[in-house]
Amino acid sequence: MSLAPADLDSEDPDRPVVRDAAAEARPGDPTGRGADGPSRRPGRRPGARAQRGPALAWGALGVLAAGLAWWALTAVGGAGSPMLAALNPLGVPGALASLLATGVLVQDLVTSTLRLLLGMGIAAALGIPVGVLIGLHRPTRWASALPVQFVRMISPLSWAPVAVALLGVGSAPVVFLVAAAAIWPILLGTASAVAAIDPRYVAVAHTLGANRREMLRTVLVPSVRPAVLQSIRLALGIAWVVLVPAEMLGVTSGLGYEILNARDRLAYDEMLVVILVIGVLGAAIDLLARLLLTPRRG
Repeated sequence: MSLAPADLDSEDPDRPVVRDAAAEARPGDPTGRGADGPSRRPGRRPGARAQRGPALAWGALGVLAAGLAWWALTAVGGAGSPMLAALNPLGVPGALASLLATGVLVQDLVTSTLRLLLGMGIAAALGIPVGVLIGLHRPTRWASALPVQFVRMISPLSWAPVAVALLGVGSAPVVFLVAAAAIWPILLGTASAVAAIDPRYVAVAHTLGANRREMLRTVLVPSVRPAVLQSIRLALGIAWVVLVPAEMLGVTSGLGYEILNARDRLAYDEMLVVILVIGVLGAAIDLLARLLLTPRRG
């Protein structure tokens, strides 16, 4: 299969129209400035740096307000509920120190992260090639539209009994469920980006005598790379959300398992710490993904 203009023509109703910024420039203007004057370079707005200080201050205020509300809820409601009293934020440092001293928390954190990365790797290895095929080949796109939409609307956790029955207990079914959750954003994002490639780029490459490999390297990859990276970041967040409940199904390690373990021991303060660690680690993963996967603007 080759990247032919017939497969990427602008008459495809499923593909959004991509505007060519160069075509909108003034004739004879090599700088790309339009009729309205110099174009503004993409990037941060002029006042972005000045707004950083107030944004950080308001963010800190929001965190403080949330902490006070958390303390007030547990202090007032804890009088009639031992479980709610154990969720008081004042008990978090001691419970965190206890978990760190035993080494359980660090081990579970590493285990969950490895399962997440393995599931994401499987989802990317399957989703990107299939997405490219669907985006390039319209008959494949038409034939797969209904099946893909049907299967992706099934909750990944619905496959848990099937995964355990086929793969047994342990990490394998957890990785399967993570991959089942992450594959759809990657596949659909890749397919949409490929289908949106401007056919004029393909025509120019054909005119210059580009072969199939050169077409992939010079046209397809640069065109779809930003969308694919953002799809991976979106899939990463979904996979992290699915990972924790998946680790509550027949495994004896991981952050999800540790929540159940703490509950069974009535160690609600430790359970709260694990929940907080899940939130902090998830936010850190998303921040790292934003830094690594967001395309740099010139």
